[in-house]
Amino acid sequence: MTTQNIYDDPEFFAGYSRLARSVEGLAGAPEWPALRALLPDLSGLRIVDLGCGFGWFCRWAREQGAAQVLGLDALERMLAQAKASTADAAIAYERVDLERLDLPEARFGLAYSSLVLHYIEVAAPLRAQIHRALVPGGRLVFSMEHPIYAAPTRPGWSLDTEGGSAGPSIATLSKDPAGTIGTTLNLLIRSGFTIRHVEEFCPTAAQIAADPAPAEERERPMFLLVAAQR
Repeated sequence: MTTQNIYDDPEFFAGYSRLARSVEGLAGAPEWPALRALLPDLSGLRIVDLGCGFGWFCRWAREQGAAQVLGLDALERMLAQAKASTADAAIAYERVDLERLDLPEARFGLAYSSLVLHYIEVAAPLRAQIHRALVPGGRLVFSMEHPIYAAPTRPGWSLDTEGGSAGPSIATLSKDPAGTIGTTLNLLIRSGFTIRHVEEFCPTAAQIAADPAPAEERERPMFLLVAAQR
């Protein structure tokens, strides 16, 4: 089952829609404060949200002064709800397969993506497209599933000892283009980006005190947050 039809499955979508991040938006995502801290001043920026889902970030960006926001997603169910929740002519939503993305050159001051890029099977063309679509100095800020978090649960993961290292580095999925942190960052560098910040997100002590459920993520980070610049 592909990412597309996983979310198009009514039962799966109903469960996803009940998650805190679906109901409460950005406030329901524990990593949001850390991700927000990586964003530039949004005043006057043209922004593209890659995998916009229900449009929470698109609407928030406009509240922060963004001039225009383009939300892209492959999932019609997500986009339908995003459009129904948005009454702002400066926000546009389009159904797009991110693996076949074609953005205008030097159009955006910020490309943003939350928990989507790890689904992309062929990563290099998308990173090149994003770089091309940003103005000089423009930022790419994204979160993705941390490679080590998925390691015990995905078939095909192995310990990567490539390069003659003294021992195994990080668990990696041999078929996944974003198999390691190094692969993810080096792909950005080869695409022309300068890495500005990398964070392996773990819940804070205050978040765990409020909800002990994600305590295990203190030992095995769930999300990787990255800020890069064109």
